[in-house]
Amino acid sequence: MRRILAQTRKEITQILRDKMALGLVLFLPLMQLILMGSAISLDIENLPIAVQDLDDTAASRQFIDAFRASDTFYVVSYPIDRQPESAFTSNLARAALIIPKHFGRDIARGVPAPVQMLIDASDSNTAKLIAGYAGEITRAWNASNGNGEVAPVEAAMRFWYNPGRSSKKFYGPGIFVLALSIFPPLLATLATAKEGEQKTILQVYVSSISAHEYLLGKILTFMLVAFCDCLILMTLLFTYFGLNFAGDPTPFIVSMVLYAFCVAAFGTLIGCAIPNQAAAMQAVAMGGFLLVFMLSGLIFPIQNIPIQIRWLSNFIWGRYFIDIVRDAFLQGGGWPATWWKVIIIGVIGVCFYMLAWRNMRRMQVKA
Repeated sequence: MRRILAQTRKEITQILRDKMALGLVLFLPLMQLILMGSAISLDIENLPIAVQDLDDTAASRQFIDAFRASDTFYVVSYPIDRQPESAFTSNLARAALIIPKHFGRDIARGVPAPVQMLIDASDSNTAKLIAGYAGEITRAWNASNGNGEVAPVEAAMRFWYNPGRSSKKFYGPGIFVLALSIFPPLLATLATAKEGEQKTILQVYVSSISAHEYLLGKILTFMLVAFCDCLILMTLLFTYFGLNFAGDPTPFIVSMVLYAFCVAAFGTLIGCAIPNQAAAMQAVAMGGFLLVFMLSGLIFPIQNIPIQIRWLSNFIWGRYFIDIVRDAFLQGGGWPATWWKVIIIGVIGVCFYMLAWRNMRRMQVKA
């Protein structure tokens, strides 16, 4: 244990002496959480919609006012003598609402009064949201004006966990995990690869320190780095993102310790296997960023990933930690919902450690 702590103290001293490393540890994760947590959003607000009112009656104007009252749409009047498609090509609007003649007369008679909605579907996700919001506004207007059919069953919807459907509350925990998946392993792999690149690793080979002690000393160091990042980022989650623990925080605490071990072991493994800083950084960027970003459910559900590569997500450590963090801050399911994910994170971390140990043991024997 004394040798492990000595190795840890040496690594911490080197980090504290390197101002760039300190900035990488403390400043960049904070900026990543703020920028990505705020920039990635599926909320639609003030989306321009062109309106062509061919009827120009009180009923048509009242129907347009329903769209104007919504925070989702920003109504832009459009000449009736122009094709509505030109509003898309000129970037004036993302959708066009066309109210036909005799709209008010048909409403007064109680007969169907169809209106046309054209949507720019170049962004398919936004197009689906526009269609959904427009349908909701239309149904609400029909109900308030007595034009909806009375159905035997009426659904009353409530949004749990995130009633305001805030993208920040959904993406904040995911970006928190992404930051922990990038920066601690990046520092770990740079510190380890640097020793191999500059041949200072030879001092380890001829010393009496074992591979276990060497690796555990490094991993403990970058676990502490991960804990520092965690405290800084959680402060931001509790303040800027408005999150709090929704239930029992112990699954999050336990999984945080195991995830810190997992990412530190991953970075150390890459540094041991690739004794070149530039190549090692690329490997960490692939595993710590790209795989976690694309295959963990951070941006979109895992079910939406093509089935040909979906199986890879089962081996992505960030996938399980994202679910645990979102459960801790939004759902509050606790141990019954997350215990097996906590175990998987630990198993993956042990696999990374054993691979790094086998690599270091083989190199020490050769020396």
